[in-house]
Amino acid sequence: MRFRVLGSGSRGNATIIDSGSTRLLVDNGFALKEIKSRAESIGFELDQLDAVLITHEHSDHIKGVGALARHYNLPVHATHGTLRTGKCGRLETVHTFLPHETAFRIGDIEVQPVPVPHDANEPCQFVFTANSTRLGVLTDLGHITPVITRHFEQLDLLLLECNHDMDMLEQGPYPRSLQRRVGGNQGHLNNHQAMSLLNNIQTEQLKQLVLGHLSEQNNHPEKVSESIYQHCEPVADRFSILKQDSCSEWFGVV
Repeated sequence: MRFRVLGSGSRGNATIIDSGSTRLLVDNGFALKEIKSRAESIGFELDQLDAVLITHEHSDHIKGVGALARHYNLPVHATHGTLRTGKCGRLETVHTFLPHETAFRIGDIEVQPVPVPHDANEPCQFVFTANSTRLGVLTDLGHITPVITRHFEQLDLLLLECNHDMDMLEQGPYPRSLQRRVGGNQGHLNNHQAMSLLNNIQTEQLKQLVLGHLSEQNNHPEKVSESIYQHCEPVADRFSILKQDSCSEWFGVV
């Protein structure tokens, strides 16, 4: 199993999960024309997708879900709460799940939803398992819960949010109300919180650590790298940092 990120940040998120025989898209915060362009730039045909999964209803994650699903006749999987917001656009084929329910399958990929604390209606993140490989996707959450720690143990691949540096957020351009929202318990993970998770889970078998959803105003790749080298040295030889404006490489288990 491998994954590739078409964009990560407040201006749009989308991640391809590929097991070889099943291909999923997690979120689509891009207009149809933009995600087509991004997919074409890496030689990926969107008609290869088998389904779309939605983490929550914020626009940087669902802006283009409806148009994409209708254009390619794709089923969409989302929580009841996410769909009740009515923000995902018209969807032809929908499958609902609860964020705390047991895993379900799409093709040969097992999908384990994981509830997360975020200022959305029934948000979740995911752990994917296929071909003896476990991939965790964990962004858009305000703090780490025991449930999250339990589900994100013993991963082979991890996409993890490092949204903001606490000092940069406090000293940055955001008004106080937005600072409180981003940095609060229902907001986004800061660099320190991300490092704390890594220090509280087993990372021995982690082959690729990918850090994303960096705030363009309140974080910097150098800050994230410093946090890794200072606080998570065991994974310092296997991490990558995503960019908003470009697609990533494929990340997988070699």
